[in-house]
Amino acid sequence: MAGAGRHSPLSPLSPLHVPTVSTPLRGALHRCGVSPASPGAGADVLVVGAGFGGLGAALSLAERGAKVVLCEALRYPGGCASTFERGGYRFEAGATLFSGLAPEQLFGRWIARHRLDVAVDWIDPLVELRTPSLRLPIGRDREALVSALAGLPGAPAAGVRAFFAYQARIADTLWALFDDPALLPPLGAGALVRHAAGVPRYAALLPVLGRPLEGVLARFGVAGFAPLRHYLDGLCQITVQCGVAEAEAPFAMAAMDYYFRGTGHVRGGIGALAWALVRAVERLGGEVRMATRVRSLEPGPEGFRAGTRSGEIRARHVIANLLPQDLRALLGAAPGALPRLDRLAGDVEGGWGAAMLYLVARAPEGASPAAHHLELVQDPGAPFIEGNHLFVSVSGAADEGRAPPGHRTITVSTHVPLAKLRALPPGRQGEYIGAIQARMREGLAALAPEWSANVVHALTASPRTFARFTGRAGGAVGGVPRRAGLGHYLSVWPRPVQDGLWMVGDSVFPGQSALASAIGGARTAESVARRLGRAGGG
Repeated sequence: MAGAGRHSPLSPLSPLHVPTVSTPLRGALHRCGVSPASPGAGADVLVVGAGFGGLGAALSLAERGAKVVLCEALRYPGGCASTFERGGYRFEAGATLFSGLAPEQLFGRWIARHRLDVAVDWIDPLVELRTPSLRLPIGRDREALVSALAGLPGAPAAGVRAFFAYQARIADTLWALFDDPALLPPLGAGALVRHAAGVPRYAALLPVLGRPLEGVLARFGVAGFAPLRHYLDGLCQITVQCGVAEAEAPFAMAAMDYYFRGTGHVRGGIGALAWALVRAVERLGGEVRMATRVRSLEPGPEGFRAGTRSGEIRARHVIANLLPQDLRALLGAAPGALPRLDRLAGDVEGGWGAAMLYLVARAPEGASPAAHHLELVQDPGAPFIEGNHLFVSVSGAADEGRAPPGHRTITVSTHVPLAKLRALPPGRQGEYIGAIQARMREGLAALAPEWSANVVHALTASPRTFARFTGRAGGAVGGVPRRAGLGHYLSVWPRPVQDGLWMVGDSVFPGQSALASAIGGARTAESVARRLGRAGGG
């Protein structure tokens, strides 16, 4: 981890101190006649990694009655989308919002179906964008945002409204797939019939496939409207991991609906949802082993053998919620042996790490008790990276245990280009991250002084921290940048890396958010369940 211009031993991503849940639940399962897999026993599926992709796969398979073992190296679930404890405070590992929580969406359905102990606060506004010349609250109402942008001085109002009307058509088409993952591959007969009926809607996608969002903005005459451009550059950088000039238009236009589609605040932190999914897997007979790192993975004639410190696990299939680099290392595969992993690894290496500030602040006078989020841009004319663009998540007064009464925990993040970081000599990497974190503090002081002035405790983190604590090669986070091009559409079907070995997470489709990773996990589970003869079910 890098501190302000020096390497520091501080470990902000230490585990959330939640009592182990598996022991009492395992006893309850035995009393109910359900016997989870023992250390040397064979399983139908081993899931490696309890990020939301792994959790989605494990829960979907457990719903179908498969014998599942889920191993997580950390003592808490969620991966990069987790809640951790340090020094008596509880922080979100990443500054972000979470979608898919509405009753008709994936997380919402799981919360209802499994009676998960999860409280969702429907905060509004969700985010406030702040630049030196703009304050733009972004709430749950699309039309309110469109009206606010169209009403700004000098706005090309007709073009703004026409662009958002077109964007809504694209988003409605693509979010239907997110809200009903059965419409994503693998497809059953019913889904194919429904897709056939939707052909006229899909036709609207054709003019923008393989094109950057900037071209669509130009088509409607709004590419030069600075407030809209700043809003979209920030949103695209957070969601599709690149700016308007590069972002694949359909992905970006779907991401523009993120705030309007079941986005809310999980009370207590996103870790509360991750732990609830763990408990649901266990109640269905799955076994979850926290603090159990899979150290090796060896294919054999009847599946795979996974080596852990506590013994060997045998499984017919393995679902890896890992970066491609980390899966390749686990297999002991040389570069070139698994071309798909090599290609994905190259895509990840062209992506991002994160520099972080984890802060505790006294709530300023008159602060809303609700959790809230800020997006801060110091110089809208410069790239939205390296401390110039910040996403800030502030806990709510109702988030018990996060901070002492009258205080809030704050997670601040910015993008760090991994290629640039890797190119620096080791001695310069700490200086580079330290300079970024200094700029982050400057941006917080300039654009959110009500919080900056009240900070009482601070921790920092870097890609090196994420590499150490999450096991992600190079500390890569956020997924593969979805830059314009048709190649993204070649990998929408879950397919094994090799026979019986599958990948989920933010580096494979659809990835890039907790919801997208969970959907990818559920769709991969469907493919695996078919091979196990357990299709259907949940």
